[in-house]
Amino acid sequence: MCGIVGLFLKGPQLQDQLGSLLSGMLGVMSDRGPDSAGFAVYSAGEGDGIKLTIRGTDAAELAAAVDALGAALGTSIAPVLHDTHAVVTVAADQEAEARKILGAQKGVSLVGAGQRMELYKEVGLPVAVAERFDLAGMTGTHGIGHTRMATESAVTTKGAHPFSTGSDQCLVHNGSLSNHASLRRMLQREGLSFATDNDSEVAAGYLTWKMREGASLREALEAGLDELDGFYTFVVGTEKGFAVLRDPISCKPAVMAETDDYVAFGSEYRALACLPGIDQARVFEPEPAIVYAWERS
Repeated sequence: MCGIVGLFLKGPQLQDQLGSLLSGMLGVMSDRGPDSAGFAVYSAGEGDGIKLTIRGTDAAELAAAVDALGAALGTSIAPVLHDTHAVVTVAADQEAEARKILGAQKGVSLVGAGQRMELYKEVGLPVAVAERFDLAGMTGTHGIGHTRMATESAVTTKGAHPFSTGSDQCLVHNGSLSNHASLRRMLQREGLSFATDNDSEVAAGYLTWKMREGASLREALEAGLDELDGFYTFVVGTEKGFAVLRDPISCKPAVMAETDDYVAFGSEYRALACLPGIDQARVFEPEPAIVYAWERS
């Protein structure tokens, strides 16, 4: 049992409140997943720059990794620190080299990358995790979050959601995949690598692989209905928006709300009750095996 939330803002009216609203939604889902929590926020981009979200055990370790990265790339890097995570921006043509440099640094790991996505996750109560990263102070166009109750793997930061296996793309998942081991082996043969044994990371990797093969996000999710065996609710974040898919059985709870200002997702309605104008929203349960997607223009 885990909790999922998502919020897509249709216009600029609520962008300054994105983090505050998402934080409230995430906190309500604490009792569905008290072990760990995480979220991705899509904020303003840095032109052609790529944001790299990295994680360390403490500020000193992060500072050392950033200094080493800047020295190796021959540039000055000013990190934006959020507790155990830091966001650094590098030129697009330096991303591959930056990944290699960070991969060689002990004690740090790359959590996510993209022009607009910042991704944070840690062990602990969701309310505490949101406070540690100051989610309430973040702004942007959309975001997704997850509260985890670990049932099939250890309680670790690496095992927390969201999982990101592609640029500006991440996934949160409530459910379980029964064929994730065979899918993992297939995806590894296709060149993907995985940092955990979590089946949700495999689901994220599957979508990344399908999209690399030329599928749209909608097409990739629809293909997963035939190739992903299990029960699941997915919420996927991309640079342009987010998408929701429930498996054909849909035993996991899900509810959505839409107004002129936003589209919101929650594992339970109470996660949406704090949103402005919720009393005027169109509230509905997403149908099984149907992809729901919204994108910014």
